[in-house]
Amino acid sequence: MTALPPPGKKKMGLVIDLDTCVGCHACAVSCKEWNAGGFAAPLTDESPYGKDPSGVWFNRVHSYEIAAEAPAAGGCGSAAAAPQPAMTLHFPRSCLHCETPACVTVCPTGASYKRAEDGIVLVDEDKCIGCKLCSWACPYGAREYSQVEGVMKKCTLCIDRIYNEHLDEAERQPACVQACPTRARHFGDLGDPESKVSKLVAERGGVDLMPQLGYQPTNKYLPPRPRRAGESDPKAAPPQETLDTAALPPVLRWLDKVLSR
Repeated sequence: MTALPPPGKKKMGLVIDLDTCVGCHACAVSCKEWNAGGFAAPLTDESPYGKDPSGVWFNRVHSYEIAAEAPAAGGCGSAAAAPQPAMTLHFPRSCLHCETPACVTVCPTGASYKRAEDGIVLVDEDKCIGCKLCSWACPYGAREYSQVEGVMKKCTLCIDRIYNEHLDEAERQPACVQACPTRARHFGDLGDPESKVSKLVAERGGVDLMPQLGYQPTNKYLPPRPRRAGESDPKAAPPQETLDTAALPPVLRWLDKVLSR
């Protein structure tokens, strides 16, 4: 089985803000476009225009409807917690580049490996035999099997972008981060407590996905902020305003009459 390198100081990864993600799939599409011709190319599709299309996607976005929560009663004279309204949660999913990735340690050929210099987990397709052990071991469902090539594929954090000195420095970030219209995705060194992403995680209470498993994902999720429920008491609703048409200028009185027909 494949061994892990000693833990390094540099841990490149993503921070995903579930509060501002709108589920537009721009991250998934831009990732597909870039990686279809990059380091992990090709990202093949099968029967893309047929009844049963399938293919390789490094980013997938799931949407969930969360039911409203009743307000919690306050104890010992404390005020009751505010009710949480129903909401739609968009959850982007890709490889989390774990500190101790199970997908690497189960690989029988060394095809799945973790880079010591930056903590990025990759697949050497020349060594991959398509046994799918890594996909069974990954609890996050982040591995993709290419039926056409018979090998496993996964998010590379766009290593052919982030270290490409021919690109402007502002463009040296994963394609998904570059394309996100709401800036819900952030990229940087999560091993550096002074980096922008580390400070963002500290400020917003970023969390690991399923921390009880002990794989220590590098990527973090920022939880959605509490929502305020709308006013449900009709007695507390503001009074409706009435329009005195007689006080309007002649032109507006004529317009009100036309629109009211």
